[in-house]
Amino acid sequence: MDSVITLEHVQKRFGTYIAVHEAHFDIGKGEFFSMLGPSGCGKTTTLRMIAGFEQPDSGRILLEGQDVSRVPPYRRNVNTVFQHYALFPHMTVRDNVAFGPRSRKLEEAEVQKRVKELLEVTRLNQFAERKPAQLSGGQQQRVALARALVNYPSALLLDEPLGALDLKLRQAMQIELKRIQREVGITFIYVTHDQEEALTMSDRIAVMNEGRVEQIGTPEEIYHSPSTVFVAGFIGVANLLPARVIGLMDNRAVVTLAGEQRAEATAPGWAAKPGSDATLMVRPERLRLSADGPGVAATLTTAVFQGPVVRCLLATPDGVEVIAHVGSEGPRPDLQPGRSYRLLWDADSARLLPRAKASAPLDLQERTTLDLAGSH
Repeated sequence: MDSVITLEHVQKRFGTYIAVHEAHFDIGKGEFFSMLGPSGCGKTTTLRMIAGFEQPDSGRILLEGQDVSRVPPYRRNVNTVFQHYALFPHMTVRDNVAFGPRSRKLEEAEVQKRVKELLEVTRLNQFAERKPAQLSGGQQQRVALARALVNYPSALLLDEPLGALDLKLRQAMQIELKRIQREVGITFIYVTHDQEEALTMSDRIAVMNEGRVEQIGTPEEIYHSPSTVFVAGFIGVANLLPARVIGLMDNRAVVTLAGEQRAEATAPGWAAKPGSDATLMVRPERLRLSADGPGVAATLTTAVFQGPVVRCLLATPDGVEVIAHVGSEGPRPDLQPGRSYRLLWDADSARLLPRAKASAPLDLQERTTLDLAGSH
C-alpha cells in the first residue's frame, strides 16, 4: 500500500503535559483509517498536527513523501470536516460545494463538472438549490463532505463529524460515509471515541491511550487479537482473568486461574517465562456455561434475555466479574441466579495478554443493562 501520510516519531507537548508520545505509523492511499480512543488520548491532537493546526515538537509528518511538519494548513493538500459543518447559510447547496474550486480560480466548466460529480456521489442532486437551513442534519453533513472533497485532497480529515446526529441517523451515516469514501477513492482519516463507528467503517484502526498508540490493525485484528488489556477492554466487552503462565508451546500457553484451574489460550509472540503473571482475555460470545464438569467455577448473579442471546453476569471465587452471552435457542443449562456454573471456552477463543494493573471495568452500557434488569 502506497503511503499518503507518514508520522515519524511525532511528539507533542502542551507545557509539561505530553499529548502525543512518539506516534510512528503510515496511512495508505485510499484507506479509511480511524484513530480511536477515550477523551484526552491524543487522537484529535494528532489529527490537528496532520491538518497543520498544531506543529509537532519533534518528529516529522510527511504528506505524499514531502515533509509538511512546518507547512501551514492552507498549503497542505488536505481538508477537514468538523462536527459543526460551518456551511454558508446564504448559499445554495450547489454554491457551497462550488466555493472551493471557485476560490482556486478554476474555469467555470471545470467547477460545474466537479460539483455535478460530487452531488451525485453524495446523493444531493435533488437538493442542489436548497439552502442549508432547509436540509436535515444528515443532508448537511453530506454537503460538508462534498465541499471538502470537491478539490480532490490527498486526504480528508474528519473530527467526530457524526457526534451531533441522533443515534439512528448516525448509524445510517456510517454506511454512507464508507460508501462515499469507496466511490471517491480518497484517504479518510477519522477521529472517534465510538467503537461501533470505528469497527463499522474502518480499513484499519489506531487505538490510542494516554497519548500513545497501543495497537494498529484491521477491525478483526483489534477485536479478536488485542495486544494489550486496554485495547481488549476498550473495544467491545472483554472478560479479563488474572492468570499465571505455567507452560508455553507453539504460540499457545497453559495457565492457572483462580482455584488453580488450568486453561489454555493463544499467546503469539509471548516472551515471558513460565511463572510470570498475565491476563487471559475471552469475549462474552466465546464462553459456554455448564452446570457441572470441568471449567472455571463461577456464580450466576444476573441473567437477562435479549432476543438472540441471554446476557449472564457471573462472579468467580476471587471476585472477578465475567459476562457470558449464551444463545437463547438450543441446549443450555437452566439459568438460576445464585447457582454455581462452569465457564468453558476453546483455547483458540482466548488470548494471553500482559498483566493489567487491575481488572478493566465492564462496559458501562452492559453493566447498566444488567444492573437495571437485576433490580426488577
